[in-house]
Amino acid sequence: MTPFIGEFIGTGLVILLGQTVVSNVVLAQTKGHNSGWIVISFGWAMAVFVGVYCSAAASKAHLNPAVTLAFAVAGKISWQLVPTYIAAQLLGAMAGSLVAWLCYHGHFGPTTDANAKLAAFCTTPAIRGYGSNLMTETIATFVLILGVLFIAAPSSSLGALDALPVSLLVLGIGLGPGGPTGYAINPARDLGPRIMHALLPIPGKRDSDWSYAWVPIVGPLLGSLLAVLVFKLINGG
Repeated sequence: MTPFIGEFIGTGLVILLGQTVVSNVVLAQTKGHNSGWIVISFGWAMAVFVGVYCSAAASKAHLNPAVTLAFAVAGKISWQLVPTYIAAQLLGAMAGSLVAWLCYHGHFGPTTDANAKLAAFCTTPAIRGYGSNLMTETIATFVLILGVLFIAAPSSSLGALDALPVSLLVLGIGLGPGGPTGYAINPARDLGPRIMHALLPIPGKRDSDWSYAWVPIVGPLLGSLLAVLVFKLINGG
């Protein structure tokens, strides 16, 4: 696979598996209805494991514009690759979201809560406050990117199972700092499905909450840059 295909497939798998887990929890008449936040956190962790495992050989499995930005700023990839990676991630997220919707399309009709239908696609904060929401996304992504930077240059390797530390890191973020905002920690993860929510013929849906959409984009990018700065300071510049 080319890096573009690797990022497209890997990100698509992350969104497909993660969004279907959320759909299983929040939509009506599903097997996992109301099974809770811990299920969602574990689901996203496993989704990341699969995405990274499948795409690592082709693209090093960024699957996240915040990761790509961090690697470019840190000098680990060429800036010329950044547009290709981000385009693949966004398109992969949209494709994965479409397939996830197809899996659960029969449950959107019985679901009367329009907010739940939106939550199946993208993040919404538990308590809305743009400043605090932005700070939370920045901190959560800082933790993710700092961890990824250390994982990317380990003293020992697990081989193909190098995907495992990343997924455990995502699990820890979900169970901890991810709670207030639903932890996008990935602009493509939020924006791609949000676009699909706006485009798809979902019965009884609300608006796609574009007034909040900038938070899960700006926060992760800020967290990414901060993590690179700290990583360089720790490693002597």
